[in-house]
Amino acid sequence: MKQDNQNFFERVYDVARLIPYGRVTSYGAIAKYLGAARSARMVGWAMNASGLKEDVPAHRVVNRIGVLSGKHHFQGTNLMQQLLESEGVEVEDNQVMDFEKVFWDPAAELL
Repeated sequence: MKQDNQNFFERVYDVARLIPYGRVTSYGAIAKYLGAARSARMVGWAMNASGLKEDVPAHRVVNRIGVLSGKHHFQGTNLMQQLLESEGVEVEDNQVMDFEKVFWDPAAELL
């Protein structure tokens, strides 16, 4: 089982690396793209475990309504928000503003 999780996590990281600068996606959108629609939580675990991989932009993955639900896994209180704002993504009260506008759907974008 551990090997399967590692492979899934690597597949999650491969998708996360494709999220464009200044855009966000959701845990569920990545799970759905990977053919594991009910595995949004597992995508969250992968993002949490990605801290050792500097090339995985975990800050660009939020929950299905644009809330920075994973922010407590980043060092510092507002690092996730600061990283998003440095890319031009507006965040207010832990919520991505204009979520529909900046949302990146891998199923639609990675044909």
